[in-house]
Amino acid sequence: MGHGRDYLGSYRLVRLIRAGSTSQVWEAINDITQEKYALKSLIRTMRSDRKAIADLKHEFEVAKDFDHEHVIHIYEVEIGKKVPYLVLELSHGKNFKLILRNQPKWIAHFLPQLLGPMVEGLSYMHETGWLHCDVKPDNYLVDNDLDIKLIDFSISRARPKGLGKLFGGMFTKVQGTRSYMSPEQIRGKRLDVQSDIYGLGCTICELLIGKPPYTGSTPGELLQKHLRARIPVIHTINKNVTEEFSKLLQEMMAKKSSDRPDSMKSVRARIKQTRIYNFLPKAPEDIEEDEEEVL
Repeated sequence: MGHGRDYLGSYRLVRLIRAGSTSQVWEAINDITQEKYALKSLIRTMRSDRKAIADLKHEFEVAKDFDHEHVIHIYEVEIGKKVPYLVLELSHGKNFKLILRNQPKWIAHFLPQLLGPMVEGLSYMHETGWLHCDVKPDNYLVDNDLDIKLIDFSISRARPKGLGKLFGGMFTKVQGTRSYMSPEQIRGKRLDVQSDIYGLGCTICELLIGKPPYTGSTPGELLQKHLRARIPVIHTINKNVTEEFSKLLQEMMAKKSSDRPDSMKSVRARIKQTRIYNFLPKAPEDIEEDEEEVL
């Protein structure tokens, strides 16, 4: 960026952290307080895109009151200026997808310590009345101190309450990421905490076997597998995973939401009392710092 254009509002842009198809995430310093933040700003071609702007506003509305150590803090949204942006807490973590690609041994060794915080962030969201709806390895950041942050609430929805639970309508627009979507999300049905439990099951499965639970040569084939294919038995793929933990993952990825655990709290309790590995994989080096992350 040229001199004089490296500001958004009172935030000086220091460096680009991640670039995605609709937005970029910058490390920024507030000129007045000198504190560091992350700024999620829309890329040039999306700056007047109504949906992209609506997603930013929605993400702020969902998360503005969140206050949990494992959920990213969102402080403000700026829509009126030329470049719409969100101001977030700065995490020096990398997302699980990237670490899994570059340093799978790091994930393998620390996974028993990472699972608790992963579940707790989602549990907090559920208790405050929200569903994440896009649980996947890309939406968790973790740093070398094992500090985990759940991110990206752009398609989060309010949890159904009261009669809505019984008579929840169909959703006209199906949103989510195909490798992690629950059968009810694919079908556009009413969602509840079990849908996030399914996404978390798929995510943990990927962290243990290095790839998502289902793959397909076309988007349609992939969705059909979530709806109909046999649930992978993880301990037969990764022989170091215990049968008990494999069974828990199968329950989390059950086709019918009623067959899954009833809450993130019960998932947390089950994880606490279930050994993941027969033998803990040996400790690797720290997460490498040299690679830029791309969403």
